[in-house]
Amino acid sequence: MIQDSAAFTMAIGSIGPALAIGMIGAAALIGMARNPENSENIQIAMIIAIAFAEAIAIYALVVALIIKFV
Repeated sequence: MIQDSAAFTMAIGSIGPALAIGMIGAAALIGMARNPENSENIQIAMIIAIAFAEAIAIYALVVALIIKFV
């Protein structure tokens, strides 16, 4: 039962960041296509935003591990 809760936590906690990373990447590519001169700044902002979205998935992993081992 506890392992099911941990798996559910990871499943739900991974869907949001996965969608966010896809949307961030798509928006960055559109921005780079429209404004190629500014692509370096867009890429830096994209990498920072992806790191923040990935942090949410890491928080979900930590919560799942706490659920599993407590």
